[in-house]
Amino acid sequence: MQSLKNTVALVTGGSRGVGKGAALGLGEAGARVYITGRTTAAGQSKIPGTLGETVAAVNALGGTGIAIPCDHAVDAEVAAAFARVMAEAGQLDVLVNNVYASPEQKATGVPFWELPISYWDALNSVGLRSHYVASLYAAPMMVAKGRGLIVNISSNAAAEYSAMFGVAYGVAKAALDRLTADMAKELTPHNVAVISLWPGPIKGEKILAQPDRVPPAVLQFILAKGESPQFTGRAIAALAADPNVMAKSGQAFKVADLAVEYGFSDPGVATT
Repeated sequence: MQSLKNTVALVTGGSRGVGKGAALGLGEAGARVYITGRTTAAGQSKIPGTLGETVAAVNALGGTGIAIPCDHAVDAEVAAAFARVMAEAGQLDVLVNNVYASPEQKATGVPFWELPISYWDALNSVGLRSHYVASLYAAPMMVAKGRGLIVNISSNAAAEYSAMFGVAYGVAKAALDRLTADMAKELTPHNVAVISLWPGPIKGEKILAQPDRVPPAVLQFILAKGESPQFTGRAIAALAADPNVMAKSGQAFKVADLAVEYGFSDPGVATT
């Protein structure tokens, strides 16, 4: 794995799940990783994971983890987070837009007209909108330096209906991939790449803590063959180290396909 020793990254929503995996993937490559999130102490969330735990894991892998408590539903807190990165590091090379709200309602098997309107609002506010806002603050920092990478954590639900997550989720991810494509158009002249990533089924803290949120057959598949969150992190690190990453700008890629292209493995899957 190529070193990202002089790289400064910001990962949104990194207390657990794919966000934590993104921070770990960048950290093991030696990056300085700022991590935002709301969970600063154990017990604040029903799902395991805190900012401090992610920072400790990044440091243990050889990177430098820095926690920034931040609610991405509050624009002023987001602005302050980016201002802190600029004040302390003087640059931002990689932004990983991962944060999203996780509605309590299960969408599996529930038609959209039986879900509350708040389900749509959650996925398209702290999710789609928050990715736009974070990119708005990151872009000037990257443009000023003449290079950068913005990674949006998306899903194959952008291209096909997801029976597990439903209509609102699919629309949010399709819009996110369009955000990727359109931001890439405006950022390409400044040598800033924007890429959507599609992780596979993730074996993360949420699914392990709330297994009843998915059908039993799906749960068994995820437990047996699901990707670790850090697999996505290694994809991001590989993209950040790729001198030809601009050729991928504006497009969406499956994490598993990038693993084949760049030659990295899933640390959560045993090899023989």
